[in-house]
Amino acid sequence: MTKIAFLHTGAVVISPVMELVRELLPDVTPINYLDDRIVADLRDPEVADSVPGRVANLVENAKAAGADAVMLTCSSISQLAAPIAERVDIDVLRIDEAMADEAVAAGARIAVVATLPTTCAPTVALIRERASLAGTDPQVEAEIVDGAFEAVASGDRETHDALVVAAIERVASTADVVVLAQASMASAAGKATVQVPVLTSLRPGITRLAERLGAA
Repeated sequence: MTKIAFLHTGAVVISPVMELVRELLPDVTPINYLDDRIVADLRDPEVADSVPGRVANLVENAKAAGADAVMLTCSSISQLAAPIAERVDIDVLRIDEAMADEAVAAGARIAVVATLPTTCAPTVALIRERASLAGTDPQVEAEIVDGAFEAVASGDRETHDALVVAAIERVASTADVVVLAQASMASAAGKATVQVPVLTSLRPGITRLAERLGAA
């Protein structure tokens, strides 16, 4: 049976990812790895440089456990996928890549909403990377929602969603598509009243993984 390892930086993402795996990849054995200090440490200059090595170690552990591929579920570390895959010699996939492709295909004005600067910048970079591959040059605007991450980290999902919804509705008026940079923001996507698509990473990412495994 195929084994896929999922590397998380927040426990809140594990449950929805596993729900999608059960739905879309019923024949896959998932393995979950969590380092819930990564997001905080990326904002700490004294330890930020340790993150790539820690992620690489988790990928090496996944390979040792028999994983056939690894998927990074956090946009803050998605830029590490390619160099770590080369170092460890295993496929390392980005859950947000399919979302970025959908955003690029949706229009020339892309609004990115994030709750952390450590996730915002990599998401914008990923969209520009995928746009370049597609031969387009969209206008990408980004907004960080103050207070939303702190709310969800303390267990206040209602406040988090209200703040994110307000941001979505604000930026959607001048965008062709809105991208939510973090998987943890997905609960707010369906609550916004807007006329443009609001994209999240989980379902597109797991769907692409299922397609890739099917093709293989």
